[in-house]
Amino acid sequence: MSAAESTAVSAWLAKFETELKNSDTKAAAALFDSECYWRDLVSFTWNIKTMEGRDEIEAMLAATLSQVKPSNWKIEGTTRQKDGATEGWFTFETAVSRGRGLVYLRGDKCWRLLTTMVELKGHEERKGPRRVMGAEHGVAKNRKSWLQLKQEEETRLGHSKQPYCLIIGGGQGGIALGARLKRLGVPTIIVEKNERAGDSWRKRYKSLCLHDPVWYDHLPYLPFPDDWPVFSPKDKIGDWLEMYTKVMELNYWSSTVCEKASYDEAKQEWTVKVVREGKPVILRPKQLVLATGMSAVPNAPKFPGMEKFKGDQHHSSAHPGPDAYAGKKCVIIGSNNSAHDICAALWEVGADVTMIQRSSTHVAKSDSLMELDLGPLYSEKAVAEGIDHNKADLIHASKPYRIMHVGAIETFKKIRERDADFYARLEKAGFMHDWGDDGSGLGMKYMRRGSGYYIDVGASELICDGKIKLKTRVSVKEIKERSVVFSDGSELSADLIVYATGYGSMNGWAAQLISQEVADKVGKVWGLGSNTTKDPGPWEGEQRNMWKPTQQEALWFHGGNLHQSRHYSQFLSLQIKARKEGIAAPVYGKAPVYHKS
Repeated sequence: MSAAESTAVSAWLAKFETELKNSDTKAAAALFDSECYWRDLVSFTWNIKTMEGRDEIEAMLAATLSQVKPSNWKIEGTTRQKDGATEGWFTFETAVSRGRGLVYLRGDKCWRLLTTMVELKGHEERKGPRRVMGAEHGVAKNRKSWLQLKQEEETRLGHSKQPYCLIIGGGQGGIALGARLKRLGVPTIIVEKNERAGDSWRKRYKSLCLHDPVWYDHLPYLPFPDDWPVFSPKDKIGDWLEMYTKVMELNYWSSTVCEKASYDEAKQEWTVKVVREGKPVILRPKQLVLATGMSAVPNAPKFPGMEKFKGDQHHSSAHPGPDAYAGKKCVIIGSNNSAHDICAALWEVGADVTMIQRSSTHVAKSDSLMELDLGPLYSEKAVAEGIDHNKADLIHASKPYRIMHVGAIETFKKIRERDADFYARLEKAGFMHDWGDDGSGLGMKYMRRGSGYYIDVGASELICDGKIKLKTRVSVKEIKERSVVFSDGSELSADLIVYATGYGSMNGWAAQLISQEVADKVGKVWGLGSNTTKDPGPWEGEQRNMWKPTQQEALWFHGGNLHQSRHYSQFLSLQIKARKEGIAAPVYGKAPVYHKS
């Protein structure tokens, strides 16, 4: 950090604080560059929102400043040159919270600003000097042990005492949020249909593993040990999640199915019917979170003749693994991550495997992604340079979605050059490959549509070598007793058909569990409004309905990959905690609904 860089950041923060204290929103907005972005995670807007341009910044400040009352802006740590700008960390306060942020200056003007809520004043997490005693020394008659007190709480919650928050879905998203809420003292129940925490991983096909590296995947508070494998096998993740629920003392109701939920506007509470271990229970939480996974309701196709098929057929989410299909003829309909993983595992046991590719797919080699895409923030090298996952999360969050694709295009140009021979062989094999609508590759496909890609960990080589057979540019016309007929008139014998056909929007669960009316009121979940394939406009600038207030009062959506579940659980938990404590949380810029599904 040069003295000049540090002085520039300190000077800008001081000017900004002065203009905000004077309530001069126009002068505050004038401190931003002609191209500028302010991404706020809850601290100013009680929302997750990006303001683009001075006019939007000024409008937000005019609407929020009198209540937010920001102050005490201080530079923190080191500054550095990044992306042609000076990057500086800072802390600040509002009337009700403490925050942390990042500023990027071009000259003496702000190009990008990130503000995030860290904690609510008077409602800080019970950690460090605020940690509970656990065991009280001394002697007392009829004193109850830690275990007795824990068991009493578990017995009461959901029966004589209602949870303030109910989380439906006990995968990594629900567990991460539950841990945050536990630390904030918010009575919460997580309901999960499986028998054990982690079963949503254990019960998938045996070759499933995380394609994202370990540095990207930590849960809140308890990072993986430093000898944890780079890519986590599914059963190892399952065991970690189960351990985590116990160590973090979460109220986790396994073997529990949510059947119906409805919201009482007058009482401002939900009525949720669940069946726990075969017994019906009515829960009445104030806040309801659907943490049912970004991959929500399976897209189960309907093809003529499916009911006649004599072999096995199922959606990829129900695929048990390859072992029963050695020597069998297997047809996998789809060409994204799950399809590739399932094809490779079936080939390994000696099955005859054909992938049906109906539309183009982007493929990126795992090693190239690790080095050129994730590496600067999530890698052993990044950790050695002082960028742990918490710091990396904020650096990543500081880049607004409007310009995220620009850097991605450059990254994937490098990947295309590095792996040119690989792509030539893949396309020569007949694989329909694309780089996204604008060449921005895998990450933006994920952000925009959550589909259309594969991180290659071996299956692509099998396709290049013809070991996984490939059939492209066709649709399924008919399913017969032992075969699949395609639109070009060809026919493939089949003992197994796997429909790796993806998932619908997360609000499909809202339709099933609450009502279609509420699902339509909330609208589509996920996507940015980029007006690219499967992400219709208009531009919204943030993930639709994720981790923030929706058009349905007291209904929230939480999920995404492990990184997003970890990072955004912080901001969702603070929004819920504020409501529990009666802290005014006026939402600025709640997104309108443009698409119902």
